[in-house]
Amino acid sequence: MKLELFSTEANNIWKKAASRPTSEKFHFEVDIYKKLLSFFLVGDYYYFIFNIAILDIEFASTEIEMVLGYQPSEYNLPKLLDIIHPDDRPFFLNFENKAGQFLTMLPIEKLMKYKVRYDYRIQKKNGEYIRVLQQSTAIEQDENGRLIRTLSVHTDITHLKPDGKPLLSFIGLDGEPSYINVDVEEVFSVSKEFLSKREKQVLTLLIEGKLSKEISIILNISKQTVDRHRKNMIARNNFNNTAELISNAIRKGWL
Repeated sequence: MKLELFSTEANNIWKKAASRPTSEKFHFEVDIYKKLLSFFLVGDYYYFIFNIAILDIEFASTEIEMVLGYQPSEYNLPKLLDIIHPDDRPFFLNFENKAGQFLTMLPIEKLMKYKVRYDYRIQKKNGEYIRVLQQSTAIEQDENGRLIRTLSVHTDITHLKPDGKPLLSFIGLDGEPSYINVDVEEVFSVSKEFLSKREKQVLTLLIEGKLSKEISIILNISKQTVDRHRKNMIARNNFNNTAELISNAIRKGWL
């Protein structure tokens, strides 16, 4: 899915669920830090506060540099949307759309008793993709129960789920019921293409027996970029090496 369309659709979804913009500055409280403890999984993580009313990430924790390679100051909403894997963008939109419907149906007093959990792939600053588990919960709402701010934690779960279809769950807190791997209406079409145009070009030349250095000359890109595309294709499909990538591409007719 193209970034411009993806960003527009994401903003439209959030605007439906958001309260009116507020100029009030949000202040951290001790209970917010305690709430973080219920999110954590084994793995590297970072967290951020998203102001839905003004469509802006107001705060990102310093751990983001360890996980993604970005400074907190570099991490804003356009950046987040930009680095989500193109093939996972429809999943992201469908999950956010479903989450908005689910949270809107909750009584006001229960809005902060749920966290929304789903996974998708995200690109690090060095170009590599990892799979993150996003867990989000409301931390501020207006008197009508409309969202103002959410707290989200991204945990690197690549070692637990290197590939597979993203899944959505609603996790109840304080004794509320949970809904695991919920069915999601496909409002936004999920692309069947899982190789980018450039990846297809690299893969085609690999099948022809070209070396990375030769491919870099043919495509007028650096050898490091060629190697990154090759490694991403291997990792995304859970292969062990280039030979497996090539054999599966030929056998399954990817090109």
